[in-house]
Amino acid sequence: QVQLVESGGGLVQTGGSLRLSCAASRTFFGINAMGWYRQGAGNQRDVVATINLYNSTNYADAVKGRFTISRDIPKNTVYLQMNSLKPEDTAVYYCMADAFRSDGALTDRYWGQGTQVTVSS
Repeated sequence: QVQLVESGGGLVQTGGSLRLSCAASRTFFGINAMGWYRQGAGNQRDVVATINLYNSTNYADAVKGRFTISRDIPKNTVYLQMNSLKPEDTAVYYCMADAFRSDGALTDRYWGQGTQVTVSS
């Protein structure tokens, strides 16, 4: 079992910045990808950004050029720097981590509890 603890959400005005952090508990077999998803009111949970063990990143089109995901592998921590925030970025942001199973190939996905980001217009 992997515990994910998020921090850094809050209220910010349009054009402002926030930095989210997510620390994962230590795992026996390690973590592959980590990332961030978000869920706005009445919407499904959508991917925002992901980063794998090789620091290869992927971003949703809506956040490209504004958000940056990074990772500190020894600390099992992932960050999301969010700049030029817009009201449509308002959502609960969830951290995720894909932890390896004992075979070193398959993974199990874990989720954080979510942190609210609200962007006022």
